[in-house]
Amino acid sequence: MRRIIFHIDVNSAFLSWSAVKMVREGQPDIRLVPSVVSGDPNDRRSIITAASIPAKKLGIKTAQPVSMALRTCPSLVLVRGDWEWYKRCSEGFIAICRRYSPVLQQFSIDECFIDMTFRCSGKDPVAVATQLKDEIRDSLGFTVNVGVGSNKLLAKMASDFEKPDKVHTLWESEVPEKMWPLGVRDLLWVGKKTEERLTAHGIRTIGDLAQLGMGSLTALVGQKFAAQLHENANGHDDSPVETEVAEAKSYSAERTFSRDYTDPGDIDRALFKVACIVAHRIRRDNFRASTVSMFIKHRDFSVQQKQTSLYQPTDVTAVILNEARRMLGEIWDGRTPLRQVGLGVSKLTHENAIQMSLFEDPKLEYYRAWDRKYDAQRSRAEDARMLAYERKGSPEGEESEPGAFSSTSVQE
Repeated sequence: MRRIIFHIDVNSAFLSWSAVKMVREGQPDIRLVPSVVSGDPNDRRSIITAASIPAKKLGIKTAQPVSMALRTCPSLVLVRGDWEWYKRCSEGFIAICRRYSPVLQQFSIDECFIDMTFRCSGKDPVAVATQLKDEIRDSLGFTVNVGVGSNKLLAKMASDFEKPDKVHTLWESEVPEKMWPLGVRDLLWVGKKTEERLTAHGIRTIGDLAQLGMGSLTALVGQKFAAQLHENANGHDDSPVETEVAEAKSYSAERTFSRDYTDPGDIDRALFKVACIVAHRIRRDNFRASTVSMFIKHRDFSVQQKQTSLYQPTDVTAVILNEARRMLGEIWDGRTPLRQVGLGVSKLTHENAIQMSLFEDPKLEYYRAWDRKYDAQRSRAEDARMLAYERKGSPEGEESEPGAFSSTSVQE
């Protein structure tokens, strides 16, 4: 039986969702005019996180500074993002999609995959996808694109074809006609640097990439990535639509003190260490987490704990640590002696796509660079300890934390 996968993607999600709310309040529909959503419309350094179709036609793009967009269109309508409202809109469209198939994987706040293989048995997949698209539009007031394909990759690629409010197919038999003529950057997971490397060697379309020999491709991007690119360029992807099975997993670490601690600096250093361990583990296993939890244990063994949901999944140590620090301030008075502190993450996803945040920390790239350095050092330490175990029968020594990123350098 041929697999049938749908990828549902909200058209200009943040802007569409803001427009729905404004229309309900009796205001004009900003989707019909050049308009954008940004973190702070009054700050010209703020970046654009969503743009209307009329704005896009003027050349205004996401990630562009507001000041640049205003030079392009002085009459541009600026709207502040509303994350709580966006979450409600997201939950609404996910609920409708889940009625069509319980085998659903949320890819980001505004897109998901559903496996329709058995639900479409004996039915026209395009007709079912059109029904789903129209139900979301009529019930919630915003439009989506639905990509229909024989795997997740092709369904995702199909949903990116002409927008908005469309259904497109991309079956494996349609790959040469519909996918191969596209630019190599249009292939999922191909970023700017990879595109530059490929185009420098004359590989400009997905078709060029699909027909490139593995030896040549490996020399350009490395063996592991080359294998993935070659499979994807030929329309192959056997990854399943993951349901809540992956979300049920969690990672945690804790630190028990040799004596009861009362100094906030000591507690913070311990929290920093466990955050580093947990974040390293989820990066190692290619996860991102949507929930952070932490607990403290007092000298009488009583426990207090707190949990919070993140606005988007993350594997960044600083983001996880700062959430834990905030929760610590809510459950500890800063004086009562503690004997243990712990931190955990849950609601995990394997997907690599990151939704651009309205409130993204400008230092985030620095934090990610620090994480890469930490992971490299920890991997070397783990290799050394394994070698010591093989030679002597037991590991020796304790790995040290990298000195380039002190526990105070990720303070908000």
